Amino acid sequence: MYFAITMLLLLLTYISINFISLIGRTKKQNYNLPPGPSPLAIMLNVFELGKKPQQSLAKFSKIYGPIMHMKLGQITTIIISSAEVAQEVLQTHDLLLSNRTVPQAVTVFNHDHFSLPFMPVCDLWRDLRKICKNHLFSSKTLDASHALRCKKLQELLCDIHRISLIGEAVDVGKAVFKTSLNFLSNTFFSMDFVNSAGETDEYKGIIENLVRAIGTPNLVDFFPILKMVDPQGIRGVSAAYVEKLFHILDSYISKRLKLREGKDYVTNNDMLDNLLNISQENGQKMDNTKIKHLFLDLFVAGTDTTSYTIEKAMAELIHNPNAMSKLKEELQQIIGIGNPIDESDITRLPYLQAVVKETLRLHPSAPLLLPRKAKIDVKIKGYIIPQGAQILINEWAMGRNPNIWDNPTLFSPERFLGSEINFKGQHYQFIPFGSGRRICPGMPLAIRMLHTMLGSLINSFDWKLENGDRDIDQPLQAIPIRVNKV
Repeated sequence: MYFAITMLLLLLTYISINFISLIGRTKKQNYNLPPGPSPLAIMLNVFELGKKPQQSLAKFSKIYGPIMHMKLGQITTIIISSAEVAQEVLQTHDLLLSNRTVPQAVTVFNHDHFSLPFMPVCDLWRDLRKICKNHLFSSKTLDASHALRCKKLQELLCDIHRISLIGEAVDVGKAVFKTSLNFLSNTFFSMDFVNSAGETDEYKGIIENLVRAIGTPNLVDFFPILKMVDPQGIRGVSAAYVEKLFHILDSYISKRLKLREGKDYVTNNDMLDNLLNISQENGQKMDNTKIKHLFLDLFVAGTDTTSYTIEKAMAELIHNPNAMSKLKEELQQIIGIGNPIDESDITRLPYLQAVVKETLRLHPSAPLLLPRKAKIDVKIKGYIIPQGAQILINEWAMGRNPNIWDNPTLFSPERFLGSEINFKGQHYQFIPFGSGRRICPGMPLAIRMLHTMLGSLINSFDWKLENGDRDIDQPLQAIPIRVNKV
């Protein structure tokens, strides 16, 4: 509802401003822009658009085509809803369309100047990408922290086992969030961020509220003249939660720096030590401020998306007994019933891989990939994408396109068995992690986390819905039943 009210205010403001300034139209309005709905058409659908914009934009694309244009406030937006056009954006014209439009909520504490997902393509961006690829998310680095993630996974299974003994339901999203956060904190800092339920709620609240603030339509983003007044208070909310996370990150970095000063310090070989080593070698490339901003991005992106994906995968499997049975059979044959999944097992489990892919197809954690921005005028499919326009790629719509997928709304992991399609950015009908220069740098860790947690939860327990609830879109409450190891 709040999204819809915001959109309504935005559109009313937009129509008023355009009514006053009809005579002052700019030259760029004469460009051959893609077709798209009028402001009136958008306003008539504003409440539907506000609830799930990816679905409403998919409906508009059926009328106006796979590349369409919308004007909200002073921002020209191009929406892409087909793999063919997405490939032109992400491959053919990747260099010219790699910058970002930056929400005001991201600018707090100058985060946009250091944020890998949002900063423009520049020397710092290239340095951070190389650091992520060569140091943070390399196979060597992730293998070094493998044992810590195994320990956190076993703790998750033990927690759920205790719940199964009393027959209560598990809040799957909350349980997975805690483990995801500790997976990351152990990979980054060699220690847990959360131990108790209260700490889990606190961190989950901080990250969810920050993600919500960044994702809420903000009048300031469409009418920059309003940025001095923050009319919806979004910048203030974002600043409060970023400050809380920075306070936590600062304390961990400071403690590690003091430990490193000791003569007997033994390196943890975790991500923080790697970054501090780089900082010592080249203070221009990395310093404490950059480390703090980088970890902020990684924690926010890694916890929210991972817990969402596993919760949706669990819900789909519980609602589809045939797929659940096939996955359990594969796990029993390859791993042995009741045993946790090791990261080295993933390549031997094609049906588990197919389940993860199918979940990401139906339920991408970023239904509209992070917006891109045109560096100069770019011609695509005969239309001009004007300089400064933001480009949204509707990954949700492409994942449900009947011209690409048979029975696209059906959960069917079998569609990926024997298929070469993967989520590494080369198959543009399926790009949940993005593609091109802006592909998610944390994908190697995400792949390990998703498969080991999901596979272990399914192999260690049977699951039934609390009260037999059939609504897949609501938070998943499921009762675990411990299976005996063989």
